[in-house]
Amino acid sequence: MNKFLFAIFAFFIINCLHAQDDVYPAKPFKGVLFITNGRIHVGNGQVIDNGTIKVENDKILSVTAGGPSQSDGAKIIDAKGQDVYPGLILAVTDLGLKEIAGSVRGSNDFEELGDLNPSVRAIVAYNTDSKVINVLKSNGILLAGITPQGGTISGLSSVVQLDAWNWEDASYKTDMGIHLNLPSFIARPSRASIIAGTPQPTTDPTKESLEKIEQIKSFFRQAKAYLQEQSHKETNLKFEAVRGLFDKKQKLFVHCNQVKQILFAIDFSREFGFDVVIVGGSESFLVADLLKKNNIAVILQEEHELPATEDDDVDQPYKTPYTLQKAGVLFALNDHHEESRYRNLMFNAGTAAAYGLTKEQALQAITLNSAKILGIDDRTGSIEAGKDANIVISQGDILDMRSSIITHAFIQGREVSLENKQKQLYERYLLKYGLN
Repeated sequence: MNKFLFAIFAFFIINCLHAQDDVYPAKPFKGVLFITNGRIHVGNGQVIDNGTIKVENDKILSVTAGGPSQSDGAKIIDAKGQDVYPGLILAVTDLGLKEIAGSVRGSNDFEELGDLNPSVRAIVAYNTDSKVINVLKSNGILLAGITPQGGTISGLSSVVQLDAWNWEDASYKTDMGIHLNLPSFIARPSRASIIAGTPQPTTDPTKESLEKIEQIKSFFRQAKAYLQEQSHKETNLKFEAVRGLFDKKQKLFVHCNQVKQILFAIDFSREFGFDVVIVGGSESFLVADLLKKNNIAVILQEEHELPATEDDDVDQPYKTPYTLQKAGVLFALNDHHEESRYRNLMFNAGTAAAYGLTKEQALQAITLNSAKILGIDDRTGSIEAGKDANIVISQGDILDMRSSIITHAFIQGREVSLENKQKQLYERYLLKYGLN
């Protein structure tokens, strides 16, 4: 019996190994690279027609109009007729933490037990071998903010670049944000309870939420008192994990959608002096001026979804980015859709461009704005001298699914592979049926 089980296990492992993508991280680039003749979308609103980007090793040296002044010994990529963009940034995601959602627990490492887990670090659980990563790369997404989930305080998020052997190689900015999930002030029945006809609880959601928020404030007040002490008999890992919030080295990412929740997020900013970012923000358009006044940034999660309430316009999620833009609120667009696994980020921006934003403003919402919110805009988010060479070349408009075909992608100057499991299967069956 044991031999039979071993044989089955060995067969499973061998087949899994054969099922792997033949995609490996690129070696560091050493030398000079020119990307020339392309239409360069800088990422800050500027567009340079027929421009040239000069890259040396991992950095952008210059961005100019016209061709290269000299190119002896340099690698040259002719992007004539193509568009050149900064690498796209997926601001908040469980990428590399969740592989087969809801099906195989062993492939998921995005949620910790307990309610207050500020010391949980998403970066150490990040799986660089995730099949989803290569799909995102081939769509122009080169960086991601990997984020833990669950509980009230989920833990620490980090920014990773999507071409690495392990989490140490992938790390772009480590432990840059604490994630807080605010309780809902509205009791909404679950789909399962509606189908089953289960009686709904008669508790007061507002009262329960206020009590929960007071518990959260109590935690941060205790943490503040602890961190003001010169020495400690015992180290409190949870309080130590939020030290960066008080000295502004970290940001507090507050996951919420309702106006009442957003108001409490603003209250956190005022009481504790935290640098607060709203994640979700489906009702942020109602308090855009207040967000601007308090310098609160927003990461919009629900672009291709129905409006939050039945009183909203049916296209309100499409219009919210323009409302925030008009109010001067720093915002980024994101994609957290489970079924598409986040690869439609640029098309979410395309929808926002159809509902008020210019194309360059929409692009900025998934590049430079995201970089600013994540605290990495000194290194990436736009194609400017001194920044990392995180660059994407597309045959057409990257925001339009009809023309967005990525031909080259560079992370820190390295030209990364655009192969993925889906492309390999496509080519396999083209060959099998003689269609290639």
